[in-house]
Amino acid sequence: MKLTGIRVLDLTSYIPGPYLTLALADHGAQVIKIEAPGGDHTRHIGLKDGLDTVYFRNFNRGKHSVVLDLKKPDDHAAFLRLADSADVVVESNRPGVAKRLGIDYETLSARNPRLIYCAISAFGQDGPRAQRAAHDLALEALTGVLGANCGADGAPAMPALPLSDYLSALHGLSAVLMALYARTQTGRGDMIDISMHEALLSATANVMGPTMADGRQPVVAHERTTGGAAFYRWYACADGKLALAGQEPKFIAALLGHLGRPELSDLCREPGPHQQPVIEVLTTFFAATTVADAGALLDRIDVCWGRVNTYPQALDDEQITARGFILTDQAGRKHLGPPIRFRDQPAQPSLAVPGLGADQDLAAS
Repeated sequence: MKLTGIRVLDLTSYIPGPYLTLALADHGAQVIKIEAPGGDHTRHIGLKDGLDTVYFRNFNRGKHSVVLDLKKPDDHAAFLRLADSADVVVESNRPGVAKRLGIDYETLSARNPRLIYCAISAFGQDGPRAQRAAHDLALEALTGVLGANCGADGAPAMPALPLSDYLSALHGLSAVLMALYARTQTGRGDMIDISMHEALLSATANVMGPTMADGRQPVVAHERTTGGAAFYRWYACADGKLALAGQEPKFIAALLGHLGRPELSDLCREPGPHQQPVIEVLTTFFAATTVADAGALLDRIDVCWGRVNTYPQALDDEQITARGFILTDQAGRKHLGPPIRFRDQPAQPSLAVPGLGADQDLAAS
């Protein structure tokens, strides 16, 4: 696999760090999860389908577990020994905590100059909010994302996914891989500073037009991807819901032409409340048909769409099944597979979930 021979120390919990290191583990890296006594918080969050919570195993399968209390001299010394032979360290403490524990980049890189050190925090290593605690919802609020994610009543809706967690993980993964490549040229590691706040704000690039061009807040209900376009919204059918998701003229012309309303196509050139007549036509059409029949039509005339699935339906989706994305372990438990697919040296994910301290012998070597 691509990362065979790479050793990673993962000091993180919850989502950003574990999601980053899961990708490394799936592609061959040895990921050693350093857990405090009592273990990763997610060992105790959510439902279990065996010995482990689904939350914990979804992010930590294929890793090794070592328990260390880094405030104790012997355990601290054991961590330093592990770091001496590590390629990557990932941590997600508030800035300053790693230094107080004696596991900061300066300390570790002085012993191991080839070390790549990735620190993920809410606001980054400096700035006026660096010491402030925050999880995703606070960051979605601060970046304007929550305020733009509105329901029909115009009030912010609770986000279904912690976007800043996943985005910071993916930026961290990219940075680690960049640093590993650069090390082949320089022989030295690097310090990576990932701000969840900045990772999320960077992802607003496609909706910043009104703000950057006119200095104003977008009118959410009138914008291209947040409610102002008839061909980018969900509709209720007789037995469920579907989403139209393509605003290119060819898709618009295909469906409105089929419905005998080609003259409405001109209204769809720009988003805004003037598209309401198109929305009304589509609402009436979809309400009178089933998702299956509507989907068959949309496929036949080549229009972008998707059924609004439940999570169980999503796992059983024929496309997901055909590509073998859902993996099943020996106990019959389902796992989400690696989304990165190589033709050569593909991922070979281990579905084994580490027991707390199951690999304690690694700390003795």
